[in-house]
Amino acid sequence: MNSQKPVLKAKAIHKAFYNPALVQILKGVDLTIMCGDTVAIMGRSGEGKSTLLQILGTLETACSGYLEIASQTVNNFNKSKIRNKNLAFIFQSFHLLEDYTALENVLMPASIARSNISPGSPAYNRACQLLEKVGLDSRKHFNTKLLSGGEKQRVAIARALCNDPDILFADEPSGNLDKQTSQYIHELLLDFAHNQGKALILVTHDADLAAMCSRRFRLCEGILVAE
Repeated sequence: MNSQKPVLKAKAIHKAFYNPALVQILKGVDLTIMCGDTVAIMGRSGEGKSTLLQILGTLETACSGYLEIASQTVNNFNKSKIRNKNLAFIFQSFHLLEDYTALENVLMPASIARSNISPGSPAYNRACQLLEKVGLDSRKHFNTKLLSGGEKQRVAIARALCNDPDILFADEPSGNLDKQTSQYIHELLLDFAHNQGKALILVTHDADLAAMCSRRFRLCEGILVAE
């Protein structure tokens, strides 16, 4: 993707919940993301940071507003295709298949896309390379239930990168990890954006991680403000 073009544009994003009572979460959020951007979204618990991340990632629908990803206006007809081709997600709780190996987990996006994942295929080779990059080459045939929390998060990162996404979304990616492992995870994520010209958008309470990003925003009372 041309690094001079925005990879994501959000305009006037509004979100409210109506049951059991009206609560306005987002009140007109605007955000433009370029390839290579590393963006931290901070704010108090309950402000709607995760909701915003899920809307930007097409996992949830805004009440109103405009969202464009990879030069395509997102709608109900194309959002699944955009999500599968252009986006990837890393969550605090990993969301791995515990009875599958690390390699099988990393290959899952390629399998869902119906790519050839047999040994020696491009997808298989890329998955092996990604596991080596995150320091888990010796663990690739281990069931993920046997791995530590830090190892599981590294598998989740490798899985997220399997289909070479334009944007990586991360929601508190190191919230359950110790300080040393967290630092390693942070460097992996930032390296992905910087060296491959991709965009990283993350939600975090970690001021140190936010400080490592090229752009920082705070969500307060439904408004996103640059810091």
